[in-house]
Amino acid sequence: MAPMPAIDGYAPSIEADGWAITPGVYDAGECYDIAERLTAALASLRRANGAIYGERNLLDLFPDVMRLWRRPPLLDVLFGVLGPDCGLVRGLFFDKPPEGSWSLPWHRDLTIAVREHRPSDLFRNPTTKAGVPHVEAPDVVLRQMLTLRIHLDDATPDNGPLQIVPGSHTGRDAPAERTPVTILAQAGDVLAMRPLLLHASGESRCPASHRRVIHLEFAGCETLPDGYRWRQFGAI
Repeated sequence: MAPMPAIDGYAPSIEADGWAITPGVYDAGECYDIAERLTAALASLRRANGAIYGERNLLDLFPDVMRLWRRPPLLDVLFGVLGPDCGLVRGLFFDKPPEGSWSLPWHRDLTIAVREHRPSDLFRNPTTKAGVPHVEAPDVVLRQMLTLRIHLDDATPDNGPLQIVPGSHTGRDAPAERTPVTILAQAGDVLAMRPLLLHASGESRCPASHRRVIHLEFAGCETLPDGYRWRQFGAI
């Protein structure tokens, strides 16, 4: 399992390596309850094989998520890294279900959800994903963001866990020379990571398990350059 920083070392670890794990934020019963309510809320997304692979607009379909992260361990991480003016700007859901799997190549999370596309020298590659305008944000914005990934299931070597390159978050031209780390976690653990951190994941080789993750993106402040606006900003 990847090493876990001490509780008073989250902010320095995220600053140096781009990630840290907060263990045991939710107990087994909470994870089961969240997963049940989430499955019911996303029932319309089931594929022909019965699987729900993910959802980009989680804050719209599962508003309960707005309360999940409001507990001291996660607030301490958010305040320590982003400061008191931070807010939730996007929520996603991922699963690698028993009915099917998928993988992701090495990448950084460069896009953000916005109200509308505007002329800009800073924001690039405008797209529309699931009906929502997205744009590739400049590093000055991405460096002021932090993602919390809530594990609803154990992340094991066999179910396609996340891999990260520590220290690769300092910019999209940052070297990727360090040895990748596999993020193994228990249900209820929360991974904090910078969006510019290089990461990937392979297909699940475990036909009997889910790997459900709630992915929440936070920004340090509500203001964006060039007149852009976050699609949503849930202040703490």
